[in-house]
Amino acid sequence: MSIASLSGILKIFSGSEPSAEEQAQLAKEVMLMTLARATASDTNIKDIEIEKVREVLLARTGDDFSSSEIRVAANSELYEKAPLDKYLSTSAKQMSSADRVSIAQALAEVIQADGRVSNPEINFFNACVSALGITAAELMGLNGES
Repeated sequence: MSIASLSGILKIFSGSEPSAEEQAQLAKEVMLMTLARATASDTNIKDIEIEKVREVLLARTGDDFSSSEIRVAANSELYEKAPLDKYLSTSAKQMSSADRVSIAQALAEVIQADGRVSNPEINFFNACVSALGITAAELMGLNGES
């Protein structure tokens, strides 16, 4: 099953509990969705950003997406049903802290791809981190002893 179909995210919204395999799939889908959407966060989608998304997704998920798949995910009809932050906050409840932090780190890589960071991109990053429920300590890799 292609993660570009975002079936794991849709399953979460149907109220189903994901298996361990489905949770891993969900993390990949959320990363794809978030990074793809980031390319449009400053309303100026650049080819370098799309290529960076492809590079980051391949490195972090092992899946190789075409530029067109990323553009489709960036403009998915899903966003007509609910905003990205709603998808992120709902999906985050089913994801590990490590997966959520990995998505935020990947997002930072993509946002910096064109050598500049705009205020809309910063706002997008902050909104995503908040929706993913990541603390500042988690984002900085500070994990307390158990």
